[in-house]
Formats: sequence, C-alpha cells, structure tokens
Amino acid sequence: MQITTQLSLFLENKPGTLASVCKTLGEAGVNIHALTVSDTVDHAVVRMVVSDPNKAIHLFGEHGTLVIENDVLMIEGDNKPGVLVDIAARLGKAKVNIEYAYLAGGPRSKKALLIVRASNPQKALKALGGGE
Repeated sequence: MQITTQLSLFLENKPGTLASVCKTLGEAGVNIHALTVSDTVDHAVVRMVVSDPNKAIHLFGEHGTLVIENDVLMIEGDNKPGVLVDIAARLGKAKVNIEYAYLAGGPRSKKALLIVRASNPQKALKALGGGE
C-alpha cells in the first residue's frame, strides 16, 4: 500500500484516442498499472496510474494533452469478499472520504489492485495501517 501519483487526462471522446495514448506510453516503456475512463458530452477523462508518471507527463505535454496530477492510494490486496468493506469502514471511522475508487482483479486472481482518491491521502494511509 502506498500513496502514488494518478494522472488525469482530458481527451477527445472518439475512437482510437485511447489506443494512441497507450501506444505512446508503451513505446516509451511506461507501464499502465491502473486505468479508468469516464465519458462526458464532449471529452473523456482518463485516469491512470503508471510506472513513470514524470515521463508520462512529459510525453503528454509534447502532444499538448492536459494532464492533472493527484495523490491516490494504490492498494494491492486479497481478491476475496469483505476486503473492500474493511477498507471503506476503516476510512469511514477515520473520517476520510472516498472521493472515487476503481479496482480490478480477475475472477481467478489471488490479488486485486484498488486505487482510492481520498480526501486526505496521508490520513487514509495511516488509517489503513500504512503510515506511521
């Protein structure tokens, strides 16, 4: 469990745009650890956690893509019932709001990856036993 940088990109909502972003990152050796896409009327918001955020920001800047950085929690945990309720309950008890979250774990995977945008990442990390 750690606090890491999430990149939010604002892209045209049209076929092939995400492929172009992924190709750019892949060619530069930047791995995507987590990703979510939300569509709006005229654009898409792509949120991602990558292996090298600084390199990714530089690449996106070269292409004129607006990027916003946020601190998020990246939590690798067991892929079993009840894990998310434990995390949410601990954060609730600590009065830390979950602004949004996304997660994935394959049906047969033993581990899952959860990304949490918390109102106070440091306090959230401490509440989950990752801080001092």
